[in-house]
Amino acid sequence: MDVVDNRTGDVRRALGAFLHARRARVAPEHVGLAGGRRRRVRGLRREELAQLAGISVDYYVRLEQGRATQPSPEVLDSLARALDLDAAERKHLSTLVEARHGAAPDTRVSPLLRRIVAAVGDFPAFVTNHRLDVVAWNSLGSELFGGLSDPTRRDRNNARYLFLDPASRTLHPDWDDRAAEAVGQLRVTAGRYPDDHDLTALITDLSTASPDFRRIWAGGEVVMCGAGRKRLRHPQAGILTLDYETLQVPSASGEPGLLVHVFSAESGTEDSARLAQLAAT
Repeated sequence: MDVVDNRTGDVRRALGAFLHARRARVAPEHVGLAGGRRRRVRGLRREELAQLAGISVDYYVRLEQGRATQPSPEVLDSLARALDLDAAERKHLSTLVEARHGAAPDTRVSPLLRRIVAAVGDFPAFVTNHRLDVVAWNSLGSELFGGLSDPTRRDRNNARYLFLDPASRTLHPDWDDRAAEAVGQLRVTAGRYPDDHDLTALITDLSTASPDFRRIWAGGEVVMCGAGRKRLRHPQAGILTLDYETLQVPSASGEPGLLVHVFSAESGTEDSARLAQLAAT
């Protein structure tokens, strides 16, 4: 199963798989090439991408097959432009080439961080590590996100919850978007920490158990956490549209560590009133 190769410590395969997935995404007609039904491959052919990037076909084939592992920054820039990669995808491409090996960051939750999350009680909040494990939360965050405080109600790994628990599709009206985000985030951390065996095991398990996970992973999506707006469905409060902000807490080594996700509704809206009512219960 190709998806498994993308997450093992074999960074060469991860780089080739990512290039292949992004190549398949580019419509030929968008880069001035003839498309049509007669094409036997989805997206660009290898020789077409090599020409657009200004590199030899043989060298590109070796990159995609994992036989060339250290492309220059200039080659990476050319490939990124030809594939129309966004900023997150460009960074991920560079990370795969840098191929850092070593232990994953220490992401233990400090007592101070727990107090901070608890103190913002009017705002649903929870904390995740790089494997998407929810490692801390406040009461409103637990209630709004399916009962985090009770491990019998839901898995505390957000990826497992999304792909293996049908209740996630009720909680998240925009499930497809949330699933793509989770896969994209796991892809980023898998490239950053190829020797994290727990992360590899998680993605292997999801690849085996969930056809949806395999399908989304094969698309090569890359997602960095940031800010935006999400919809959630609560049994009593109904559908809430909330703004969110993701705050980074670096590990002691300076590596990306924990992520604090804080949600809020715009003041004066019906969502704000219903969120306040939920917080008061």
